[in-house]
Amino acid sequence: MRSLPPFPPGLAKLGRRLPPALLSLHFTAGLALAQRCRWLEPPPELNGRRFAIDVSDLGLRCLFRCQDGQFRPYWGKTVDLELGAAAIDFFGLLRGEVDADTLFFQRRLRISGDTELGLLVKNWLDATERPAFLRSSPLS
Repeated sequence: MRSLPPFPPGLAKLGRRLPPALLSLHFTAGLALAQRCRWLEPPPELNGRRFAIDVSDLGLRCLFRCQDGQFRPYWGKTVDLELGAAAIDFFGLLRGEVDADTLFFQRRLRISGDTELGLLVKNWLDATERPAFLRSSPLS
């Protein structure tokens, strides 16, 4: 994976000022689009589970849940599983350039909460076929 310069530290301060509800709406809209395009289908074991994605270098935190096979924004405070990493590491996962185990053991991916659920999500994402446009991105 190509290394990019880090984001300016002030960007994380700005990101932390954005309302999580607004971020969660946009994030789940992206998940819903990926699902509609058949790029991402949640397994039934995710039903009723709550998640948080923390993009540390941008100060962004998105909360969502999976309900009846659909991704929905989540407005609560407690989650079943939280994943945290820098933006470039999440992009590497998204593109399939790096796997979650590698990032975890390099301490670049933080996982907290239900470890069994974390393993299920990791295996599901690893097995998901990436669309061609992600595999041939100009970041290569």
